[in-house]
Amino acid sequence: MPIDATLPYDPANIFARLLRGEIPSTRVHEDEWAVAFHDIAPVAPTHVLVIPRGPYVSWDDFSDHGSDAEIVGFVRAVGTVARTLGLVEPGYRLLANTGPHGGQEVPHLHVHLFGGTPLGLMLAR
Repeated sequence: MPIDATLPYDPANIFARLLRGEIPSTRVHEDEWAVAFHDIAPVAPTHVLVIPRGPYVSWDDFSDHGSDAEIVGFVRAVGTVARTLGLVEPGYRLLANTGPHGGQEVPHLHVHLFGGTPLGLMLAR
């Protein structure tokens, strides 16, 4: 069920619990700004989620309240993951859902990184 990205951050959300080590994940990257891990229900051969360590609900929340260092560190982490997974040359897709119309299901900012196959049209109509 999509969530309302205007709601306050919920520290009990699944990604907050993952960051605290309460839920296991198969991590492919972690640094002081972000953690990246394989999605438990992948929709492409490569499907990784990248999340900031800070308590941000959405891109809007992050861009408004994140420090410059957090924002730069997170964006660099996304690029590092794409390079590490060998996705730059063949290409990849980034997706960040925000709010109910965007289909956001977890109230913690996260970027889906898809690759490993031609991904087709951006949106099905």
